[in-house]
Amino acid sequence: MGVVAEPFDATGAAAAEPEDALTALVTLVAADLQACNRAIVARMDSPVALIPQLAAHIVAAGGKRLRPLLTLASARLCGYGGSRHVDLAACVEFIHTATLLHDDVVDESLLRRGLASANAVFGNKASVLVGDFLFARAFQLMVGDGSLKVLGILSHAAATIAEGEVLQLATQNDLSTPESRYLDVIKGKTAALFAAACQVGAVISERPEAEERALADYGMNLGMAFQLVDDALDYSADQAKLGKTVGDDFREGKFTLPILVAYQAGDEIERAFWQRTIEQSDQTDSDMDHALLLMERHDAIAATLTRAAAFAHDAKAALTIFPPGPIRHALMDVADYTVRRAR
Repeated sequence: MGVVAEPFDATGAAAAEPEDALTALVTLVAADLQACNRAIVARMDSPVALIPQLAAHIVAAGGKRLRPLLTLASARLCGYGGSRHVDLAACVEFIHTATLLHDDVVDESLLRRGLASANAVFGNKASVLVGDFLFARAFQLMVGDGSLKVLGILSHAAATIAEGEVLQLATQNDLSTPESRYLDVIKGKTAALFAAACQVGAVISERPEAEERALADYGMNLGMAFQLVDDALDYSADQAKLGKTVGDDFREGKFTLPILVAYQAGDEIERAFWQRTIEQSDQTDSDMDHALLLMERHDAIAATLTRAAAFAHDAKAALTIFPPGPIRHALMDVADYTVRRAR
């Protein structure tokens, strides 16, 4: 997979700065995003007080609403003029939020986007059950849309996310896992929802299958790049920027590409270090610093970001089937933003 030296857009102009790219997309679909936010708030309501309290906690923690943004923008890119994309964007956000609640319980995370995670505040049982509630709300929105094809795409994505999380659990401490298997993990747990979020925009617009596939490919590649950058940031960002504790992946024995690169390039002594800390979960206070040293020695973070840049390039290439315009331009810039946020 090749990597271009410079990002491109519809006109060959330089890509926008990271935050500017996301701001531009938000501006283009501002009215739709406001409607989506209203739908999210309305659908979080419940007579069981703990449900809106806990759901509001994780929503208040921030997040860029990237996945629902992709649904809104994809629909507009396809010339859609109705309102179905608003509820479907809310549906995508509910699926994502439900997985966050469940993931934080599984990972025993204490921070989410720089604030206390829901499970740290409300407990594991409440987080799991409210996550289930949000999944149920998502399926209500799918059924309400009335399209069996949309239901098929989003329900398949939800199942694929669960499969990806289970696959990650099965390979978590196994350093013999090949890179292809690791990529299968992130394809399932992250990229599948990106792909579905984009694809449904073309489906409700009744666009040709080629355009539907192009948007799914854009989302899939974008999601792969996004997760690879997240994995690199776990070892290279400051805690305030990352929004979670730096080094969580290492301390949890989570197998990610930076570790795989360092492990495969390491000598016998270095491999023994990774086997002790990751496979055997036998860690000391100084091991994190040594892990960072080994990653730097073998350019593991740079290698991970190079792979992310390749996926981002493929994401942009998928959009060339569409005519140039502000939405296409912004979506291409978002692919660059995904990688540049690590700088």
